[in-house]
Amino acid sequence: MAEIIFKRAGLEDVEDLQAIAEQTFRETFDHANTEEQLQTFFDEAYALPVLEAEVSHPESATYLVYFGDDLAGYLKVNWGSQQTEHELENAFEVQRIYLLQAFQGQGLGKATFAFAMDLAEQSGLDWVWLGVWEHNHKAQALYQKFGFEKFAEHQFPVGDKVDTDWLLKKRLK
Repeated sequence: MAEIIFKRAGLEDVEDLQAIAEQTFRETFDHANTEEQLQTFFDEAYALPVLEAEVSHPESATYLVYFGDDLAGYLKVNWGSQQTEHELENAFEVQRIYLLQAFQGQGLGKATFAFAMDLAEQSGLDWVWLGVWEHNHKAQALYQKFGFEKFAEHQFPVGDKVDTDWLLKKRLK
């Protein structure tokens, strides 16, 4: 089996990050959105200046996930002012975990989630939290197995459509 490698993304990686972000989001949510909705979301969330700002921010980290030599996905975490919501005091957000479908079922999801949880544990913060689409029952069940519980909801716009994400939290200490 190929080795799983997590590489912290820098400015030199933003084009690769943009490509993997768009491809994984499309594979995950293509069935629930029009092409126009997806493109509007990509133009807002994954524009190169947006990604450059994210990878440069001191309260955020993005990791490219490699399976051997192949870029298979990415992970984005935030703390402090970079969190997408500020519902919890002293919290660490797992904002994005996306893997290409071609690499799913090979342990990368579990390894990436475990890596994110290690980062959360090392942060010294009180809470770890994440958002998950209300219709993603498989992911919700996985997070519940790891002790996460729902504490709020937020709106997630994709173009002119608005989805609802559940916010799930877990106490770290």
